[in-house]
Amino acid sequence: MSEIASGTAGFLFGGDYNPEQWPREVWTEDMELMRRAGVNTTTIGVFSWAVLEPREGEFDAAWLDEVIATLDEAGISFFLATPTASPPPWFTRVYPDAMPVRPDGTRVVHGSRDTYAISAPAYRAACRRVARFLAERYGQHPRLRGWHVHNEYGTIDHGPHAAAAFRRWLQAKYGDLSTLNDAWYTAFWSQHYSDWEDILPPRQTQYLANPAQVVDFKRFCSDEMLAAYDEQVAEIRAAGSTAQVTTNFMLPTWNHLDQWDWAEHQDVVSIDHYLDTSGPDGEAHVAYASDLTRSWAGGAWLLMEQNATGIRETDRTFVKDSDRMIRNSLGYIARGSQSSLFFQWRAGAAGAESWHGALVPHTGPQSRSFDAVVRLGAMLAQIAEVAELPAEGPLIEAQIGIVWDANGWWSLDTPHLPNEELSYAAEVRATHRSLWRAGIACDFVRPRADATGYRILAVPSMFALDDATVSWLTAYVEAGGHLVVGHFTGVADENQRVVLGGYPGRLRDLLGVRVEEIRPLAAGRTHTLTDGAEIEQWTERMHLETADEVAAYADGDLAGLPAIARRRVGGGTATYLSARLVQKSRDAFWTTLCQAHGVTPTLPDAVGTGLEVVRRRAARGDYLFCLHHGNEAVRIAGTGEDLLTGRTTDRGLLLTPGEVAVIRERPGATWHVTAV
Repeated sequence: MSEIASGTAGFLFGGDYNPEQWPREVWTEDMELMRRAGVNTTTIGVFSWAVLEPREGEFDAAWLDEVIATLDEAGISFFLATPTASPPPWFTRVYPDAMPVRPDGTRVVHGSRDTYAISAPAYRAACRRVARFLAERYGQHPRLRGWHVHNEYGTIDHGPHAAAAFRRWLQAKYGDLSTLNDAWYTAFWSQHYSDWEDILPPRQTQYLANPAQVVDFKRFCSDEMLAAYDEQVAEIRAAGSTAQVTTNFMLPTWNHLDQWDWAEHQDVVSIDHYLDTSGPDGEAHVAYASDLTRSWAGGAWLLMEQNATGIRETDRTFVKDSDRMIRNSLGYIARGSQSSLFFQWRAGAAGAESWHGALVPHTGPQSRSFDAVVRLGAMLAQIAEVAELPAEGPLIEAQIGIVWDANGWWSLDTPHLPNEELSYAAEVRATHRSLWRAGIACDFVRPRADATGYRILAVPSMFALDDATVSWLTAYVEAGGHLVVGHFTGVADENQRVVLGGYPGRLRDLLGVRVEEIRPLAAGRTHTLTDGAEIEQWTERMHLETADEVAAYADGDLAGLPAIARRRVGGGTATYLSARLVQKSRDAFWTTLCQAHGVTPTLPDAVGTGLEVVRRRAARGDYLFCLHHGNEAVRIAGTGEDLLTGRTTDRGLLLTPGEVAVIRERPGATWHVTAV
């Protein structure tokens, strides 16, 4: 476990600090306000390349020296970012070929962030140079918390540098063109390749691109960006810096990285997370991102960015109320974060993100939002002992695993599927949402990882499966596990080649079913099943071979035919859902299934009250995080002590809507929640 994630000094609190955007007198006020709020950590230099290296090879770090000295004097530590996500204007002029090319052939020029071609030699060399300079100058600084390499990797380039690198990647993977042609099924549409030089990134073409080529390019992009990250880390280490290194993942609407692979290259995993709804589902979204990141990290992790005051939803920004900001911040920590960091410290006076939320808003510290920041800082100090990680075992005890795989996301992005409304992220989130609503803890699981500790393993969506994953799922069930597979899973292999003979071809034997037809539903249309469940979007004409019927279609063209099937295999079971359950019915399905297999909520009495309860393990024992998202007051009673108030909970602790509690449990405590 990394030094950062160990939390020996409590939780990290603060966020991105961009003093280069402000005059010196503002810096003085910043230090006073940071001390008032209890800020102990900043991230500096994320977008500073143009002022750090104003001309190629000429560095001006005097201002950064002053920033670090100012933070040091105030007793505030820092993550130092390599600024490589935003090359300076001179870079565009000197190396126009190092700008990214869009699929339609348009070459992007300077004017925003993320203007770089990841495979361009000039860009990679410039990244190594600036990383080495920073590491040599600041790598031994006592206030250095760690290295924040780049920022939100994810710029995709379709230009000539990417084409050359893609061909090298393909040659390493397939060895020869015959193997590639077979994997890509290039006999279709006269796409057979006879020379490696003919292979290009999937650029804009007349109609539909080759699905296998598209997914391989996404795999390549993840690997290429990881190689660029590794090069910067190598420069940091070569300069003698031993500080922990991370780079911030980004969710939820796009995904260009294979997070499991990337996590193995980081000392501590971090994420930027922004709510995508101002509605009540935002709290489930906090839990979703937290459980994902904890699973990628294999334990404690860092929240690098969140928005303190706003929620961007489609075309407008809604206010994130202060109580919600605090509940969300503690929600991340409840599920394993060792930090509550934000973008950014001070709201920008101008620029493309001048309306992005900040810890210090445009109105300044005389605001209810900054008052809440001060409150949060005090709370994090009060619960500092929770940051001390247990010597062994998981932070969260979970008996359910949800399979997560970037390849599953990329494969389901294949165009011209039977229903293009299908979304990998939506399916996974919908299953996680059901478990969150039921108050049941869960992990995310990498394909082929050890899943023996989970009573139930869910595969909400996985259009394409390789041989190893099929064997892994089969072995899990045979060993006594209970597998739940969503519709349109296992239909193709890892090269997007459909398995013939009936769907879901790769899992047909394990599930004991054979699907003859895929029958999507029109938008907005629903049907019902014989168990009362409501379905939408997707149905299948399914035949039972060695499986038993759990529920049938009650109406529509498939009335009377099986919709949900279950097969006993060894000591376990495999369940297949041929239809997409609406969220309410999905909730009921998972509640019933968990009850059948003895999987219980963290605190059963809390379910349905609006009180989210998470049990996090720490060095000194277990802690209940109680986050009240509901509309009516509740009372929680059991043997423990609320760290935020110092009150014992034996006779009950009253929580009004919006309030929070962090309770140190006494061994053997039992808990009850009642409405007031």
